[in-house]
Amino acid sequence: MDSKHKSGFVNIVGKPNVGKSTLMNALVGEKLAIITSKAQTTRHRIMGILNGENFQIIYSDTPGILDPKYKLHDSMMEFVNTAFTDADIILFVVDITDATAVDEKHLAKVNHAKVPVLVLINKIDLSAQEKLEAAVGYWKDKIKNAEVIPVSAKTKFNVKYVFDRVLDLLPESPPYYSKDQMTDRSERFFIAEIIREKILLYYQKEIPYATEVIIDTFKDEKTIVKIRAEIIVERETQKAIVIGHQGKALKKTGTEARKDMEKFLGKKVFLELFVKVDKDWRNNEIHLRRYGYINK
Repeated sequence: MDSKHKSGFVNIVGKPNVGKSTLMNALVGEKLAIITSKAQTTRHRIMGILNGENFQIIYSDTPGILDPKYKLHDSMMEFVNTAFTDADIILFVVDITDATAVDEKHLAKVNHAKVPVLVLINKIDLSAQEKLEAAVGYWKDKIKNAEVIPVSAKTKFNVKYVFDRVLDLLPESPPYYSKDQMTDRSERFFIAEIIREKILLYYQKEIPYATEVIIDTFKDEKTIVKIRAEIIVERETQKAIVIGHQGKALKKTGTEARKDMEKFLGKKVFLELFVKVDKDWRNNEIHLRRYGYINK
């Protein structure tokens, strides 16, 4: 690369549970997006900014492409649609263990993109060579003008190659963000995501999907950070499950979340968790606006 500065938005899109968040964390070199085995883990658009002397890559992890069933899902798909319109490069992530493409509308957006597209076949560590070759052929046929790259975000196989290709394709531009900035999100956002990650890990069925986390107070004192957070659910029965018998489930969630918060903040954390019912919040525009899913 010459001495001219390169900057651009590299937007990561794909179906739920294809490993987009793991990939972005691997590309940025930091854990910015939460990772679980459950679909719909990512609800917001999260940017991870990678800076070098002569470049700034703004990676953007988006929610998984899905068929909306709630107004929350409609808002999540707005984040995806925006990612198609403001990208300088699109990383379209697919899962080698799931051969099906996304819906035709979004596949058409990938095919008609005016910017370079890299199709990343993820989780190849779970597949045999014969299946990989078939998958490469399938995606070359599906998306004609893209480069198809097998990767394993988990083992970081070909992640360096993806970075090199992104750097090659990045347009010349001054940096969009400060060179010491790693993300566009606040500490409060990541604290809420840490709690939500534990809910995804420790609760089953509908609970993780009916839950939102709000940080009420965040007091950064000299030797400790004091945090008060609300876990929002849709029904009283869900509230009882989140709290658990004698409060044991909520205590476990808080204990494990606090450990990760202390690593993230580099300081002791005092965490208070409360559970609140906002009936049918996933279909309520007022609540969705309050929780940051609607900005209009």
